[in-house]
Amino acid sequence: MNLKHLVLRKTINNLSKINAKPAFSNSKDLSAISAAISPSLYRISSGQSYVYLQNPKNPKPISRFTRYIHFSRENRLSYASVEAKLVSSDSEDEEDGTVNEFLSRFIWIMRGKLTEVYVDCNKVTIDGMVIVIVEKVVEEMEKGGIQQMVGSTGAMPSQEFSEDLWRTVWEVSNMVLEDMEKARKKEKMKQFLQSEDVKEMCRFAGEVGIRGDLLRELRFKWAKEKMEENDFYESLERFRHKKEEKGGNDFDKHAAAAEDTPKVASLPKRKGKFKYKIFGLDLSDPKWAEVADKIHERGEMIWPQEPKPISGKCKLVMEKILSLKKEDDPSQLLAEWIELLQPTRVDWITLLDKLEQQNPDLHIKIAELVLREESFQTSVHDYTKLIDAYAKRTCVEDAERILKKMVESGIMPDGVTATILVHMYSKVGNVDRAKEAFESLRVYGFQPDLKIYNSMIMAYVNAGEPQHAESLLRQMQTKDIKPSEEIYMALLRSYSHGGDVLGVVRITNIMQLSGFEPNTEYFSLLVEAYGRAGDPDQARSNFDSMIKLGHKPDDKCTANMIAAYEKKNLLDKGLDLLVQLEKGGFEPGIATYTVLLDWFSKLQLVDESEQLLGKIAELGEVPPLKVHVSLCDMYARSGFEKKTLQALGVLEARKDELGPHEFERIIDALISGRFVRDAQRIHAIMEMKGFAASDKLKMALMSSQAFSQKTPLQR
Repeated sequence: MNLKHLVLRKTINNLSKINAKPAFSNSKDLSAISAAISPSLYRISSGQSYVYLQNPKNPKPISRFTRYIHFSRENRLSYASVEAKLVSSDSEDEEDGTVNEFLSRFIWIMRGKLTEVYVDCNKVTIDGMVIVIVEKVVEEMEKGGIQQMVGSTGAMPSQEFSEDLWRTVWEVSNMVLEDMEKARKKEKMKQFLQSEDVKEMCRFAGEVGIRGDLLRELRFKWAKEKMEENDFYESLERFRHKKEEKGGNDFDKHAAAAEDTPKVASLPKRKGKFKYKIFGLDLSDPKWAEVADKIHERGEMIWPQEPKPISGKCKLVMEKILSLKKEDDPSQLLAEWIELLQPTRVDWITLLDKLEQQNPDLHIKIAELVLREESFQTSVHDYTKLIDAYAKRTCVEDAERILKKMVESGIMPDGVTATILVHMYSKVGNVDRAKEAFESLRVYGFQPDLKIYNSMIMAYVNAGEPQHAESLLRQMQTKDIKPSEEIYMALLRSYSHGGDVLGVVRITNIMQLSGFEPNTEYFSLLVEAYGRAGDPDQARSNFDSMIKLGHKPDDKCTANMIAAYEKKNLLDKGLDLLVQLEKGGFEPGIATYTVLLDWFSKLQLVDESEQLLGKIAELGEVPPLKVHVSLCDMYARSGFEKKTLQALGVLEARKDELGPHEFERIIDALISGRFVRDAQRIHAIMEMKGFAASDKLKMALMSSQAFSQKTPLQR
């Protein structure tokens, strides 16, 4: 046995067993294999068309091949390394390494196929059978290399082996080469997955919100595209080298001959500069170079750099900054952090993002300190973001302070800043400043949207200026901006509370033209508006229309209707309405009882008022302030000292909720009941709250002091 056989035998002895089922046998196979193994172990039996190689203990012929199942990658690599050391220990050439890997994989598979069938044969016998097969494969490889083994399964059979065995050898060879190619591509793919281009694309995808499985798929897609592009250029490079090696000498000969040959024809000489046009656009103009530079600059802004790695002392300082409290001064730690890191803008943004996540209270404080740092490269967006943070917390003074710093630094506010200011001032009810910010939007050329109009209209409504809000509503209609239902109802509510019937009519007409469907609150506001205007008939007309349209009047709407009758003192009509509603299943609530109690108190109906007070208590709700004002007015005018003082004590405890109208009514009732000292005390509270008394009330107080206070008789 020659040296090649010894090498193959050593290789086979170091390979482990594997499960598979081959299907080949013939007399040719027997003659070839018998030459390498002990003939006493096997015998030949003839069949109808083939001579089978059989095991004496198991006369069943070898069955056909089944699909081979690979072991783990670690086992294959270990087998390949063993084969490489045995076959070519001195050669480190890439081609030899490829051949070694091919032989290792081939031996591994073929030995497993034989071992599966001949379970009773010893290892030496199986090794001999594999040696014969591999020797033939090596001979074929020496003729044309490994790629010679790649081809169709119908290759020309060997004279020593049967057609079945040779087909199996060819199938295993192709299988091995395919696995090797897959492994090569897999290793190459790993390199491109870690390439800088793919990392940059993944980083950008992460910043725009792509996460999870989608990002993983895109990463492999980009790596595959880069690998295919690299393979394409490598193939071109190989093609160029082959051309140079093949035709280099001929090219020199043709070049020398061309110098002696007279030139018959040549390309015309170019005059002037090239003009490149794409769809009629002349790209030869120098301005396009400036455009390219601007695009590059913008690209650097859009594609941020990576923050510097933080370690050592700088990391410790950063952790101290993150752990600071709101009242601590971070200036010293920030200065130390700047000296250690020498940060750029991306480093500052990374620090602020961490602060926003871990320490939101300190985030705004440090963000304001960072504005004056030159390395931060402060822009209008940074100022606007800080103003927005203060505006959301309703810190108007802080927001105005940042706005002042912004202007002093030479950075003028933009439309986004003005929008934030409109929302902030509207929220706090500062109509004048909100109007200034709203008007500044036109200066910046910014068109207000629905949200800005909504904020500005609500600011006017809350300030009691519905006329200005209505003008903005009409402005929205001219710009084809459809107002929301909230805006309509806010305007209608403002006009209704003021008793402005004309304003209510204008808003209702606009609402009907816009396709608004009336609801219970809509009719309740109409009833309230006409009731405050002193027109109970029109209020009742809207009340009846609501019932006809299928809307059941609620407690608030009924209370508004009763208040409309109270305005004209039509008690009979009010009580008749309640009787009709109660027959239909209506149950009065606290709003209706409050209006009735106030009406009865003005009529000095003490018993009826106290009955209504008991019904309010049965509802389990706290009586509103208006009930206590009505009771105090009634008891004072009726001369009930004890009950008057009780009601007055409740009102003094809730003095912060009293308005000028309530103070006037209480003081006037106390003067009428000759509770002069109490009236003077309540008047002092009224002035302390900043409310001025009317001339009529002042005259009543002055005249009451001329008479001595008399204790009224108790009823």
